[in-house]
Amino acid sequence: MMWKVVPAVCSLALLTLPVCHAESLPLWEVGIGAAGIRLPDYRGSDETGAYLLPAPYVVYRGEYLKADRNGLRGTLFDSDRVEVSLSANATLPVNSKNNAARSGMDDLNPTIELGPTVSMNLWQSNDRRLKLDFRTPVRTSITLESSPKQIGWVFAPNLNLDIKDPAGFSGWNLGMLAGPLFSSRKYNDYFYSVSAADATAARRAYSARGGYSGSQFTMALSKRYARYWVGGFLRYDTLAGARFEDSPLVKKTNAVSAGFAITWVFGESSRMVNASE
Repeated sequence: MMWKVVPAVCSLALLTLPVCHAESLPLWEVGIGAAGIRLPDYRGSDETGAYLLPAPYVVYRGEYLKADRNGLRGTLFDSDRVEVSLSANATLPVNSKNNAARSGMDDLNPTIELGPTVSMNLWQSNDRRLKLDFRTPVRTSITLESSPKQIGWVFAPNLNLDIKDPAGFSGWNLGMLAGPLFSSRKYNDYFYSVSAADATAARRAYSARGGYSGSQFTMALSKRYARYWVGGFLRYDTLAGARFEDSPLVKKTNAVSAGFAITWVFGESSRMVNASE
């Protein structure tokens, strides 16, 4: 399969999950690398794409502003048990002429999702190697085009388990996240509705509804070496029972996605801070 090169903004939150443990770390770090991912054209598609993405490595561990493997976020409230922050996600573009189910329809533009996340620590081991959080991200989705459009909302509550040094492998971090997805009617309309003008003998007109949108389970593994960082993820996605499962654009109700990245870290701050990573 041909690898497609796409902008870095589309790689947000596609490769890794944060793994949190407190230690003394540089205030900032910068690097650059490459990432490869393989995933469906869109959730529910039976066609997949392989993508080669630039992978900038930018970490900032400020008191209120943070940029790390959990994305760029501003901390609005933080305590031992609860953190309220701003976070981001993204989706990749789809060229409809290259997808049989969407043939003749408008292309899907890449999107950026922005919104608040409340994270609550449910449990942490005495040695701080294991940590279980409940997270409730709520994000608005905006298309990335010359005239951006707001296309609805996504709510993705999840349980996140972080493990430092899994199975005794020193320096490695394992993250596991699972939870349902809920999206607004407007959001589902963008991806799954078929207008009367786009209906064909093989693709009936359809109006998507909002509500339950399936579930995801993601595992991510990463390690920071002296001058480079490596990471990868594996994700299982199911649309069974989703409100739009009967859309003619949903050709497959489950999928497995995977990706990897390697970055060279060429600069870091001499100032050290206590941070959870």
